[in-house]
Amino acid sequence: MLSENILSRIEENVAKVMIGKKEVTRLLLAAVAAGGHVLLEDVPGTGKTVLAKALAKSMGCKFDRVQFTPDLLPSDVTGLSFFNQEKAAFTFKQGPVFTNILLADEINRATPRTQSSLLECMAEGQVTVDGETRMLEVPFFVIATQNPVETIGCFPLPEAQLDRFIAKIHMGSLTTSEERQMIDRFINAEPLAEIEPVCSAEDIRALQDACRQVYVHADLREYMVALVQETRKNNVGVSPRGTLAFLRMAQGYALVQEREFVVPEDIKEVAHCVLCHRLIGEFDEAQKAALVTNLLNSVELPTEDWSKR
Repeated sequence: MLSENILSRIEENVAKVMIGKKEVTRLLLAAVAAGGHVLLEDVPGTGKTVLAKALAKSMGCKFDRVQFTPDLLPSDVTGLSFFNQEKAAFTFKQGPVFTNILLADEINRATPRTQSSLLECMAEGQVTVDGETRMLEVPFFVIATQNPVETIGCFPLPEAQLDRFIAKIHMGSLTTSEERQMIDRFINAEPLAEIEPVCSAEDIRALQDACRQVYVHADLREYMVALVQETRKNNVGVSPRGTLAFLRMAQGYALVQEREFVVPEDIKEVAHCVLCHRLIGEFDEAQKAALVTNLLNSVELPTEDWSKR
């Protein structure tokens, strides 16, 4: 399939820069195929921004970056109207959000008011300023990075903002051998500056169309719904938007695995990154992960030939 070729080319290109992040990269690619947005979280220095840049450079799309800071204003993200004296009329100056790939770097260092400027564009692919709505170009993909909320100077993302991200992915640390490989690779070179695009915006649009054609057996649909319903029994439940995100990520992950149909392993691979950040309540990351793991172990999974339509 064309989609498999696109995904494998991007994955190989990103691997020229990133060491030991194959699964993280695959989850990120699944989100791209699903047409969602991704939140990368971990402590500073783990490669969040480098991964986002490597993906953007590989895709050959328009790219922009916003460094989120406490004094950043919503208009610095979306754009603003100003009075043009030459034309004697108001002119709209587009903000960095008018792009294909937006890197929202350290998003939780901005105030909640500025964070919320991304809500409409992430959910609906449009921006409304001064009563006028402007559509964003497809594909539109937000890669946001954030430091753990315990870090000084961070504002926790509100639940409504978190729910806009199809997945929240943790970078993790390198093993001893991977860290040595990183040193060897970067000692005399700068791989990020050397990689070239391997696909176009049109290819990404075709990839996203292909994702929606990935077959999901009726029993697997029931399984995903059962998992989501279980999260709601303790008033910590996943939203309907989260249910659709779960479906799309499973389809996207199947594409990454070069299949035209979803299998149970796809659902289990994406469950934590899709569901955990949508659980409401006073839970830390480990407790949320444990809750989702328990659900995956307790909800019955039927046995079928998943490729049959």
